[in-house]
Amino acid sequence: MSRPSAPPRPALLLLAYLAFVSLGLPDGLIGVGWPSIRRDLGVPTEAVGVVLTAGTVAYLTSSVLAGFTLARLGVGWLLAGSTVLAGVALTGYASTPALAVMVGFALVLGLGSGAIDAGLNAYAAAAFGPRHMNWMHAFFGLGVAIGPLIMTAVLGAGLSWRWGYAVVAAAQLALATAFALTVRLWRAGPPAGAPLPPDPIAPQVVPGGPAEAEPAARRGSVGATLRLPAVWLGGAAFAVYVAIEVSTGLWAFLLLTEGRGLSAAVAGLCVSGYWGSLFVGRVVQGVVAERLGTARVLRGSLLGMAGGAVLVALPAPGWVTVAGLLVVGFAAAPVFPLLTLTTAERVGRDHADRTIGLQIGAAGLGAALVPAAVGVLLARVSVAALGPTLVVLTVALVALHAAGDRRARPAS
Repeated sequence: MSRPSAPPRPALLLLAYLAFVSLGLPDGLIGVGWPSIRRDLGVPTEAVGVVLTAGTVAYLTSSVLAGFTLARLGVGWLLAGSTVLAGVALTGYASTPALAVMVGFALVLGLGSGAIDAGLNAYAAAAFGPRHMNWMHAFFGLGVAIGPLIMTAVLGAGLSWRWGYAVVAAAQLALATAFALTVRLWRAGPPAGAPLPPDPIAPQVVPGGPAEAEPAARRGSVGATLRLPAVWLGGAAFAVYVAIEVSTGLWAFLLLTEGRGLSAAVAGLCVSGYWGSLFVGRVVQGVVAERLGTARVLRGSLLGMAGGAVLVALPAPGWVTVAGLLVVGFAAAPVFPLLTLTTAERVGRDHADRTIGLQIGAAGLGAALVPAAVGVLLARVSVAALGPTLVVLTVALVALHAAGDRRARPAS
């Protein structure tokens, strides 16, 4: 795998880490804050679904469009503007008088978050190596963990939930200022001495050959991107991967308590352990991927996910299921960042930014639809169906990755 030969600029690396922390913060705030929010606004508990749905729709739209507009705006201005949107949206949350207004700001927050996610992933795929790519995604988990602590501290101090959003809004606006001040650094790309990686997809230009006859603009056009099978296979792989990650974390507690007989306290700790294994896995396997290569780590991770899913599916004692959850989490940790990092190897540099935007959108769609469908399945069949469902999904992910790799190889 090709990767930059010089390390990324420390300032940009720090900003990328902070940006991914900021992406996770709002997700952590609403879970702790919603009971206070619904009482303050006089709405039922289930109204949170309206807020989350609005944010998801806007996030999907923004992440897809960001990949197509990145070349026009530049990653620096895209990140600065999107972070401003997120800061304004969170300020709106902090001052909202009614649910309808909050839903409107949820749309704005989704637009900003989707563009930040897609824009940073596209930049990092070109400028960062496997270690920093994994660590950047690990910082998202850190943000999700910090969000509840901020809201808990605010409520514990006797303050309104609005202060929790105000604190995070101020951090977002400060980050937007930092992005604006470093626009020239983002535009400069990888540091001096880091050669551009070879494009394994683009055909070699031979005088008078077909590649010379086809204009570069056409090879890099939107239509050309959408005609690549590897683009759609990659999008499907991202959707399935995120569906596995979210479904496991969402329904593991139910399986452990109702299906394996564990107490609620023990099951809660085990689910926390699953999410913790994702964080630890990204930190550890980021280093491993740089030494062994992304292809080898990806294959091992996908097989590890399948093995962990089999352990979850076995009608065995609870400790076997818990072991399976930890294996799934640790093995899954590098899959999302490494799939993003290797996008250009599958579709070519001309199509990478757009493809990453589509992949991020597909991931959001997978996170929104599949876990809900799994919940319906568990309700109608049995909680024990979670394990076999994860086995099916992991096998599908392995097949999609293999198919995408085959379609990415240039014809000999």
